[in-house]
Amino acid sequence: MLNSRTVLLGVGLAALATAAGANELRETAAMLFGAVPAEVTEVRGEAVTPERVELGRMLFFDPRLSSSHIISCNTCHSIGTGGADNVPTSIGHGWQKGPRNSPTVLNSIFNIAQFWDGRAPDLREQAKGPVQAGVEMASTPDRVVATLKSMPDYVSAFQTAFPGEDDPVTFDNMAVAIEAFESQLITPNSRFDQFLAGSDDALDDQETHGLQVFIDSGCGACHSGSNFGGQDYFPFGVVERPGASMLPLDDKGRFAVTQTADDEYVFRAAPLRNVELTAPYFHSGQSWDLEQAVAIMSTSQLGTEMAADDVTAVAAFLRTLTGEQPTIEYPILPPSTIDTPKPEYMGAPQ
Repeated sequence: MLNSRTVLLGVGLAALATAAGANELRETAAMLFGAVPAEVTEVRGEAVTPERVELGRMLFFDPRLSSSHIISCNTCHSIGTGGADNVPTSIGHGWQKGPRNSPTVLNSIFNIAQFWDGRAPDLREQAKGPVQAGVEMASTPDRVVATLKSMPDYVSAFQTAFPGEDDPVTFDNMAVAIEAFESQLITPNSRFDQFLAGSDDALDDQETHGLQVFIDSGCGACHSGSNFGGQDYFPFGVVERPGASMLPLDDKGRFAVTQTADDEYVFRAAPLRNVELTAPYFHSGQSWDLEQAVAIMSTSQLGTEMAADDVTAVAAFLRTLTGEQPTIEYPILPPSTIDTPKPEYMGAPQ
């Protein structure tokens, strides 16, 4: 018969084994991923100034950067909905439908490059793209500069943010300011980050199992780094290509950038921070269910049909990657003047 001392010893040993397992998992996760930092103070070695962040905040929300005066950066990268717009593909100028799902802007400062195909090396270059794209904001650098220079408050804000420049209101400086603001859109202190910091209670048993499966199955090989992705490019369908609804044949991904045959249907690994907030999933925006997305990645990328309980556990773990959302006050924007270029419209499609 077991006495109370034996029972207590057994319980103690089990607790020690559990703690040892948690510490080993924590060390592995810290090595593969790491936590989101509490703040970003510099970009490319240059300090992020409050003046540029404030100017970038105004520009991010200003629809007058678009030729219609309707679409702002926040339209497709809504800070209130996980930094994305929660539709399969964004709607742009004249109700045109964009070709790909809008990636989240949250934590995007940690990505190796921007866009699904990585055609922009950083957020500064990324900010210029949608403004000029005919299917998105449909403007031009000259029109943007004319718009900003037509408003004295913007001219003053640019002079403050870029001191010492003879003509600070430029298209390039617009992009630098937006990048400075977006560098602050980070989501630290997720439950996963708390687990890395030493809290054994941050993840429950199912979520801990999901993290273990995520690592053991090889998910972390592509979705690595503090942003759980965004660090490299991989074929969608390493083992088995998904159906045409998930992988449209006319979108060859990074091939459009490199014109290299090996880059056909290659895309940047999607960052998974805050993934529960950013459905629908994939560059095509055709999966609305996180569990379904995990199952598709298992067969397409890993060549295995993950057990249903493991799929559920991995999805549960991924929901622990939701961090503290940035609280951004909507800015009061400078008023237009008689010199501000008038909005240009396209009719809705028939």
